[in-house]
Amino acid sequence: MSNITKSLVIVESPSKAKTIGKFLGSKYKVIASVGHVRDLPKSKLGVDISNNFEPEYISIRGKGDVIKSMRKEAKSAAQIYLATDPDREGEAISWHIAYLLGISDEDPCRIVFNEITKDAIKNAVKQPRPIDKKLVDAQQARRVLDRLVGYQISPLLWRKIRRGLSAGRVQSAALKIICDREKEISKFIPKEYWTISAVLSPEDKGGKAKNSLTGRNQFTAKLTEYKGKKITVENGETAKKILSELRADGFRVKSAEKKERFRRPFAPFTTSSLQQDASVKLSFYTKKVMYVAQQLYEGVEIKGKGTIGLVTYIRTDSVRISGEAEEAAKTYITANFPKEYLGNNKYTNRKKDIQDAHEAIRPTYVELHPDTIKESLTKEQYALYRLIWSRFVASRMSAAVYDSVSVDIENGDYIFHATGSRLKFDGYLSVYDPGGDNDAGKMPPLMEAGDRLILIDLLSAQNFTQPPSRFTEASLVKELEEKNIGRPSTYVPIIATITERKYINRLRKQLLPTELGFLVTELMEKYFGEIVDTGFTSDMEDRLDDIEVKNADWKKIVDDFYGILKDELKVADEEIEKVQLSDEITDEICEKCGKNMAVKHGRFGEFLACIGYPECKNTRPLINKIDVKCPRCGNDIVMRKSKKGRIFYGCGGYPECNQIYWNKPVNRACPQCGALMVEKQTKNAQYVCSNGECAYKE
Repeated sequence: MSNITKSLVIVESPSKAKTIGKFLGSKYKVIASVGHVRDLPKSKLGVDISNNFEPEYISIRGKGDVIKSMRKEAKSAAQIYLATDPDREGEAISWHIAYLLGISDEDPCRIVFNEITKDAIKNAVKQPRPIDKKLVDAQQARRVLDRLVGYQISPLLWRKIRRGLSAGRVQSAALKIICDREKEISKFIPKEYWTISAVLSPEDKGGKAKNSLTGRNQFTAKLTEYKGKKITVENGETAKKILSELRADGFRVKSAEKKERFRRPFAPFTTSSLQQDASVKLSFYTKKVMYVAQQLYEGVEIKGKGTIGLVTYIRTDSVRISGEAEEAAKTYITANFPKEYLGNNKYTNRKKDIQDAHEAIRPTYVELHPDTIKESLTKEQYALYRLIWSRFVASRMSAAVYDSVSVDIENGDYIFHATGSRLKFDGYLSVYDPGGDNDAGKMPPLMEAGDRLILIDLLSAQNFTQPPSRFTEASLVKELEEKNIGRPSTYVPIIATITERKYINRLRKQLLPTELGFLVTELMEKYFGEIVDTGFTSDMEDRLDDIEVKNADWKKIVDDFYGILKDELKVADEEIEKVQLSDEITDEICEKCGKNMAVKHGRFGEFLACIGYPECKNTRPLINKIDVKCPRCGNDIVMRKSKKGRIFYGCGGYPECNQIYWNKPVNRACPQCGALMVEKQTKNAQYVCSNGECAYKE
């Protein structure tokens, strides 16, 4: 009988359930759906086009026990609360769970919270609401559109190019952006130009350079103008002529200005700005950023404090923060810094009609300085939490102030310019370094108009214009956001998909399109122009947002899109010829005939095959080396997959040597026992010894 008095709370993840369960106590039972429980079937389109694009949802394979458990717990619950994530995806998961449990659309069963703290959870339970159908419809529209594109264009690519390829409403536009940049780079023709600089010093009363022995007053000015117009020095002969003319005349200060320059703090993180900053400052891939951020959001065991959600919800486009968070930040800054460090900054969202339900990403407890909880966090958790914490605190602090000097110097018809600044008051820079201030600390000496200058040296340097940079994950995220392609929560799966499909390769941090990536993009451009067009994709994103913001009819939006897609599919299927891709020849040698082996693509992925086919039909698995040698025999350690699909690392000399590791080895020996160290994400370590009898970790 006691079980009937309990309320049931359903969340997505077990770790989130564990954290929330501790906050709510014995009167509540908290269980996890472990993500989605219903979805479109994988085996078919799953959208009834003739019935106004009605989705044909089914229970996800493998979720039978979870659904059975939820139904069992629901029968004996006094009240059911659906506490999935506070976004479109979370709302849709709650809607599907409600359907399976027979909960009415009008039933106030939905609770939302932006942070996993005791107060936030208890307040949410007091304010349940019905499921928001606008949010559900916004998610459904995206799901159906993506299914229509993916399940109708992808099979076409399979037939015309090869199996395993895919196209997507957003991924194809993102891939085109990368391919277009690579085309710009390949077509780029460098142009020669020269820079001319003068090393100068103010003249003392004796007509000599001040402090000439120490060089303390020396500074460098760059040639910028000739006869009132911006100058471009195109070749060495011109540079030589200019240098000769400059030596024939003297240098004088035309104008000098000293003023204070303010550098204001950035807004707290949104999803995309967090991905960009963590990619640049921490060298995290976007996938890793979101994985670690999710851990911080769902809760981490903090020594002496229990399990705590350390940051607010991590999928947000908003820079707003709550009044309570604002006051907490002010209290912290006032207590830990002089009063002049407290700022009064206002930030606005880039999109005016953005759904502002979520705050920016911030620490849930600003008083939890990263260094005070460092021992409870993994290396990655600490680094990311520190970044989030410092960005948030800095956003509530005063601007940094610089003494700035700007000088224009004349020599006949030529004008040189020098500028620089020196930090006067660090303000928010005391907790967060945004980087990129190249002028700081290079301040010219104080001068006045008419002052004569002594020439110490004239410098000229040959340069060439540079092509645009290839995209990194950080710059691609920035580009997608600026062009309104996709949403921040989709950037990680977009990059993951085009990487897995072999449409792009990574060269260090740079993203390079492959031959396959170019080919797929060219076909998409020719036959499905709207899907890869950034303007069309951006407009579609706005229309999809209108479902959530303006209650637009989602099926009408899908119908408008499908009218275009249907006609294009017919033309593409008739006109596209079978494409023959060239094989990737490797350095691997066939042990049967001595020819090179090539990478081939089959139903079960990539493999190596002899280029002598059909005379030689030798094949073997494609081995992925990880640049670590086997400690037993010296062969390469390679990445393999078990029969169940689990990745492990084994000796390339198998079966003669059967050394294996279930975690990725690194090229470093344990300092205690000499065994290989392996990557293993644990609460207190990133690397552990592979020897089970040795407890060393770091």
